[in-house]
Order: sequence, then structure tokens, then C-alpha cells
Amino acid sequence: MTGRPTPTVLRPPLRAWLGLIAALAAAAVLVLGVRYAGRSRPGMVDGWIQPAVDGVQSPWRQVALAMDFLGEPAGAATLVVATVTGCLLLRRPRAAVLVVAGVGITVGTATLLKHLVGRTIHGDDNLSYPSGHTAFATALALVVALLATGWIGLGRTAGTLLVLAAALVAGAAMGWAEVALGAHYPTDVLGGWCTALAVIPATAWLIDRAADRLGDRTPDAGRRERR
Repeated sequence: MTGRPTPTVLRPPLRAWLGLIAALAAAAVLVLGVRYAGRSRPGMVDGWIQPAVDGVQSPWRQVALAMDFLGEPAGAATLVVATVTGCLLLRRPRAAVLVVAGVGITVGTATLLKHLVGRTIHGDDNLSYPSGHTAFATALALVVALLATGWIGLGRTAGTLLVLAAALVAGAAMGWAEVALGAHYPTDVLGGWCTALAVIPATAWLIDRAADRLGDRTPDAGRRERR
């Protein structure tokens, strides 16, 4: 007896578009990383945006601090646990795995890139590119959006738009908070956003591949045991 296959996290209609977006995002991360490697000052684009956002006052500063907390270990762990619980309640085990693996790999990639690129802000000890907070928020939003597209059954265009919209809203909100608090340059935020866009679709595809292969082997193993 075999159970129903678990729903995929990266549905076939979305694979081509999100795969292309992931490749473009990875290229953007690389280009920005090379451009700002070893630097400790804002670039031209940063100079346009940062003065309008940096140093916000109350009550917006409190909003920015609340957003920033969601990217800190305690806040991030709470969000991850809540999202994993929701996935399990909805019987989406692959999505639950993607929350942990995808978000973890995204944050780990951002941390590694910080040390490789070596861009700093407010002193040599404050590595800034890419923004880990922005990468985390975007990654989590991408996972939730992928879960929603499967749950609702959206097609290629609507599903892709939903995923990108969720990533844009989450990345923009966390990115605004990080720039407003002076923790990152705007280009750091862009790098963190692109890091999540590059990592999450690739991780989702790998999880689906691994789960499909495991599912293909399980019936054969069961038949051998019954013999």
C-alpha cells in the first residue's frame, strides 16, 4: 500500500520562470559583491537613497526596530517555528523542510558572502554585504508564497507574480528598516534580496528531487520486505 505523493514546493509551472530569476539574482549578487568588495563607503546608488531613509525618528524608528528584531536570532527562530508548524498542520512536509533548509542556507550564504566580500559599515568589524536580515525575510516570504501557490493552485503567471510580490514586499520592508537604522547600505539590501531569490528556488527544486526519489524507492522496499 502506498500513500499519496506529497505536494511539491516548486510546482512545474513555476520552475522555468523562477529558475531564470534565480540565475539572474545570483549574477546580481556576484556583480554587486565584486563592485563593493573591500569598501567601507556608500556607492553612488547608496548616496541617492540613503539620505532619504537613514535616521528616521519616532514612531517610524520603533517600527524599524520591530522589523529588525524579526531578523535577530530570537525573532527569526520564532517565525521559523511558526511557519514550520503551519506547514505541518497543512500537511506540507516538503514546505516545512524548505523553511528550515532554505532559510538556513540563505542566511548561511549571506554570512559567507559577507566574509568573502569584506564590505563594512561604521567600522572594520561591521561586515555589511549582503544584508542577512533582508535575505532572511525574503527567503521566508518566498517559502510562504510557494506554499500559497500550491495550496490555491495558481498557474504559471499568477503564481510567479505572487511569489515575486511576496519577496518584494518582505525584502523592501526589512531593507527599509536596515537602512533606516543605519545597519546597511541600500546595495547591501539589494544583495540580500537577490541572495534569497537565488537560493530558495534552487533549494526547493533539490528538495522535490530528493523527495521524489525517496518516494520512488519506498514502494520497492516495501514489496521486498513483504516477500
